[in-house]
Amino acid sequence: MPFDFRRFDIYRKVPKDLTQPTYTGAIISVCCCLFILFLFLSELTGFITTEVVNELYVDDPDKDSGGKIDVSLNISLPNLHCELVGLDIQDEMGRHEVGHIDNSMKIPLNNGVGCRFEGQFSINKVPGNFHVSTHSATAQPQNPDMTHVIHKLSFGDTLQVQNVHGAFNALGGADRLTSNPLASHDYILKIVPTVYEDKSGKQRYSYQYTVANKEYVAYSHTGRIIPAIWFRYDLSPITVKYTERRQPLYRFITTICAIIGGTFTVAGILDSCIFTASEAWKKIQLGKMH
Repeated sequence: MPFDFRRFDIYRKVPKDLTQPTYTGAIISVCCCLFILFLFLSELTGFITTEVVNELYVDDPDKDSGGKIDVSLNISLPNLHCELVGLDIQDEMGRHEVGHIDNSMKIPLNNGVGCRFEGQFSINKVPGNFHVSTHSATAQPQNPDMTHVIHKLSFGDTLQVQNVHGAFNALGGADRLTSNPLASHDYILKIVPTVYEDKSGKQRYSYQYTVANKEYVAYSHTGRIIPAIWFRYDLSPITVKYTERRQPLYRFITTICAIIGGTFTVAGILDSCIFTASEAWKKIQLGKMH
């Protein structure tokens, strides 16, 4: 007797004349297909969508930066002349720079009465401060007005990612125009290193920061009021990392197979139970008639 390979078929076919269609089975079949379509579209959306996950760890993520952090500052002082405005930088490594001018510009406001300062500079990765003041002016004004609006203060690369909502420009929009004109302002910043890694593995380094502020009147050793806008910073040892991820193809296929198989199995059990119950009810009714 020749070997028949068809013996291995576990999906034996039943002739159509031995099957019986029912209205209940048709309704369950249509509902089953619609349910599978809904779950399939939901899984497909999740598979296409890029997920952003975050993690925390202790390390310096940007070791190639040379121990520097790029800073971008944009601030308006509507009641202080540009020739009086200057940027000073100092830190615990001994840096003390008065009147920093590299990569910065001053734009007159209100017909020269005020000034808008825009600058890009770098700071060391150690605690320190930078401040906007009149310290670098050749002649100190009698009553400098330090009311201001901060348009931007950011550290590192600019991250514009839809799924990441961080405090990368926490001071953007800070308005101190109604403050005491002779008051100094202290902004105390806690800088948090942040890494964003896209699907290709490319990393961008930025920094988020939290801020607390206070306002006070400061006097010099001669008794004069010399206000300034201070940004005192310290770095957090904790790094936040955001990573783009997409669901693996094998997991998507596995989920789809589970959806189709599970739905048809449950639908088959439900249809079988309904059909068996209806047949039993018919037999009961026929028994009553006899």
